Amino acid sequence: MTNRYWRIARRPEGTDFAHALELADAPLAPLAMGEIRIRNTHLSMDAGTRMWLTSREDGYQPPLPVGGPMTGLVLGEVLESRADGFAPGDLVRAFGQWSDVSTVDAVMSGALLLDPTVEDRRAWFGPLGMNGWTALWGVEQTGAARPGERVLVSAAAGATGILAVQIAKLLGCEAWGIAGGAAKCAYLTQELGIAGAVDYKAADVGAQLDKAGGFDVYFDNVGGPLLDAVLTRMNHYGRIAVCGLLADYTAGTRTAPKKFDQVLMRRLRIEGFFSPDFMHEGPSLTRRLREWVEAGDLVMPYDVTQGLENTLTAYAKLFTGANIGKVIVELEQ
Repeated sequence: MTNRYWRIARRPEGTDFAHALELADAPLAPLAMGEIRIRNTHLSMDAGTRMWLTSREDGYQPPLPVGGPMTGLVLGEVLESRADGFAPGDLVRAFGQWSDVSTVDAVMSGALLLDPTVEDRRAWFGPLGMNGWTALWGVEQTGAARPGERVLVSAAAGATGILAVQIAKLLGCEAWGIAGGAAKCAYLTQELGIAGAVDYKAADVGAQLDKAGGFDVYFDNVGGPLLDAVLTRMNHYGRIAVCGLLADYTAGTRTAPKKFDQVLMRRLRIEGFFSPDFMHEGPSLTRRLREWVEAGDLVMPYDVTQGLENTLTAYAKLFTGANIGKVIVELEQ
């Protein structure tokens, strides 16, 4: 059987993915012990994977090798298994390949059996998946948000941010979001009902932030100059939960806030967090998130692109601000 997959031909520059990744095909090798083979039905597009395409050795994982397949979260059914606990037909999520079929080590890929009765299986990428886990953990644990506090989330119309603002609200906080463009800000305030939204593409972002009156928690997905603007508007003893650094991923820069002195002046706590650190809490996080989803209190809009061959179009949306909610590639069933 021949398998189509996206191959890393060279390191991309900026968002020029078309010249860096190429669609290739190769025969499927026999399964080794401990491996499973997944027929991918959906691919998750996640901004953090952009760093895996660089040559940086100081990230949270080594860079993906040039010449190898592009990897990311996949969702689908097990075709074949040589791993205990997995059988053909099981619905699973794992770190696999951008391909028609993923072959993975069940343990090393974090393969997880999923409940097939969930009506919309895309939820296993959104509110019931890594985005949901990250949003809940970042607001409640790393950010230590308490009822009545004011929580600000950057990239608030993206997959994790859109859940973080809703979770902050569900936990009794006053939720604010930063997003790009009037349409995204209107979605946050009118559809999700959060307290306020800041349009970073509009004039005087600082004045927009000032309308809130100071923030107790900042859930940061962006870094860059926006972090400077927020540092001077944090309340004393505030907490900054660093989830992502979107401003750095394609620019090749490193966030170096000019207003770092405010960490001392305002007695701030800044902490980065990463999903493998709390993977063991996944079942309990999923139970809580599922209750909110089934009650209609936690929603996720999906930006779906059809076809493996169109994956790069979907991926680029993460870095151009063209999406609201979770970007997914849906493969032929």
